[in-house]
Amino acid sequence: MDESLTRARSMRPFLTLWVGQVFSLLGSQLVQFALIWWLTQQTGSATVLAIASIVGIAPQVVLGPFVGPLVDRWNRRWTMIIADGAVALATAALAVLFWLGLAETWHVYVILFVRAVGGTFHGPAMTASTGLMVPEAYLTRVQGLNQMLNGGMSVISAPLGALLLQLLPLQGVLMIDIVTAVIAITTVLLVHVPQPRHAADEATHNSAARQYWADLRAGLRYVLGWRGLLILMVMATFINLVLAPSTSFLPLLVQGHFQGTAWHLGALEAGLGVGVIAGGLLLGAWGGFKRRIFTSLVGLVGLGLGVLMIGLVPASLFPLAVVAMGLMGMMSAITNGPLMAVMQATVDPSMQGRVFTLLSSAATAMMPLGLALAGPLADVIGVRTWFLIGGLVTLAIGVSGFFFRSLAALEQEGGQHPAAPVPPALPMATPAD
Repeated sequence: MDESLTRARSMRPFLTLWVGQVFSLLGSQLVQFALIWWLTQQTGSATVLAIASIVGIAPQVVLGPFVGPLVDRWNRRWTMIIADGAVALATAALAVLFWLGLAETWHVYVILFVRAVGGTFHGPAMTASTGLMVPEAYLTRVQGLNQMLNGGMSVISAPLGALLLQLLPLQGVLMIDIVTAVIAITTVLLVHVPQPRHAADEATHNSAARQYWADLRAGLRYVLGWRGLLILMVMATFINLVLAPSTSFLPLLVQGHFQGTAWHLGALEAGLGVGVIAGGLLLGAWGGFKRRIFTSLVGLVGLGLGVLMIGLVPASLFPLAVVAMGLMGMMSAITNGPLMAVMQATVDPSMQGRVFTLLSSAATAMMPLGLALAGPLADVIGVRTWFLIGGLVTLAIGVSGFFFRSLAALEQEGGQHPAAPVPPALPMATPAD
């Protein structure tokens, strides 16, 4: 059989799943845009936006390390279906509250929290499944495709969200997300999502609870024993500490500094999306440096420059801010795409759910602290300060990454870290017959 045809067929289930995620992501970004702009108009407070960001981050920080072993054990297909379904039901409840005129700020917080819990399960399940569904040679290009998807959604969803807010009540925008969730669930039902292999005797020797904690310990040992991966986690933690407030306060920068509207916010997010698409195209065609981690570090330096530029743009040069957002988007794609490909190619498939959730939890662990500090301070000193701080810190971390040997050897070390064996538990005593 022709090799290209075989590859196309092997990619078909993943591409079917991916198309469903296109619809799901569009609905989610429309809701995110609409709710954040509603909070901005209702309160104009950096503290309120910081709280909204915190409730959206908290599930990943708190639940993330514990979700990984479950994702590795559970059927990943049904994990994604149930997570999407729960998010759709929560969104429907909020739509009813807006329709009845009863929606308040705390209701939005609750729904953002529920949506984040669903994402905490759905994200690792989708990411770990990708590593088993896509041939390794195509992983970097698939990640480039994902970055293009994220960018395309920003280009489409932000202006579309602004338009829909002019044409529909907020509950109408929320209903669109429910429809896209149904489409995403349908596509997952149509494909086979492979599961990683586990030792055959685990179920015999271990109770479910005991095996869960054994899996969690094994995941921690796997990450802590891989120095390059540990350095990466620390870097991501500090980057998110300073960047989370900057990106969360973008609506306030539009409203306060640029004296803009939802259309201006849409233009900035569209600029970000165009940049992500450009970065994804570049990554898909080029593939990055031979050492993919170097590609990510170059992208990180560029990301820092883009954030710094946003903080320096005067109010009279709004188009320059759009250009800076484009630079941020391009560098974000070049940073994240190769990095995810490295993880999917080098982390043992049976450990990927745990490793991805541990990485995500570590990366976001300091974000609530940054937001809690930045929210009240930004209300006093202004939000531009946080873009300057975030840009400088990101730039410094990106440059310093080239000097860590273990980080440079991340891909080479991956093959030396097989899944940590879990010692079988003692057989549980059973009553005598």
